Amino acid sequence: MPKSGQARVLTAEQQDHVFDVIQHHRHPEKNTAIMQISFKLGLRAQEIALLQVKEIAKLNPSGTEFKLLEVMSLPAAYTKGADAMGRSQSRYQRKTVSFDVASFNQVIRQIEALAKAGADVNPEDFYPPVRKHRGKSRDLPMVDAGLRGALAEYLRLRIDKSGTLMPSSPLFITQKGGAYSPNTLQEHMAVILRHWAGVEKASSHSGRRSLITNVIHKQKKSVKVAQKIAGHVNPSTTLIYEEPPEQQISEALESL
Repeated sequence: MPKSGQARVLTAEQQDHVFDVIQHHRHPEKNTAIMQISFKLGLRAQEIALLQVKEIAKLNPSGTEFKLLEVMSLPAAYTKGADAMGRSQSRYQRKTVSFDVASFNQVIRQIEALAKAGADVNPEDFYPPVRKHRGKSRDLPMVDAGLRGALAEYLRLRIDKSGTLMPSSPLFITQKGGAYSPNTLQEHMAVILRHWAGVEKASSHSGRRSLITNVIHKQKKSVKVAQKIAGHVNPSTTLIYEEPPEQQISEALESL
């Protein structure tokens, strides 16, 4: 079972079920393309929300025809922790602060000096700086046939409806015609997985976890390969995915 807070890893059969149920709801072309990117390229919900047409296809000058690219080049600004286009509704609120011993002692001395001088003490003035996520660009070959077919079908539908597209057009748009915020797309993907497909504990991160778990456990690729696909700055983050998937645990318990 996935740890508390971790997205569920889906089996191949569960993934097929997700794509099947999508066909019975509105906007199947768009939703199929979204989930194909999640399962086949391992993008985070924020990264999918920020994608532009130019990341997956080259348009002709009039914007009425396209050719899918062989490789998706994902900018560093799209990665986790970056709000590249100001479309994230969430705002960081600090809940904990950490000091090393020397820094803590220095803060205490500063507070003592202010108190003796009768000055007001504002705790936030002593918080250490927030460590911001650096972001990491990555190139992801778009080789899967299901992925390419879904993207091509969705782009053709977009052009048929709007008549033309621009390279900077958002790849995925809401029913109102605007770009998704990362939070809205995250919620939408969770609805597809949990409510439409009925996969318990699945979330927008399930496609990403499923892909990287598959690369490490089934394909037996190195952590370096998985790290490159995931876009993790630190390989220790990728090592989390070396935890055996739920299916392997279930098989072990069944054979007792």
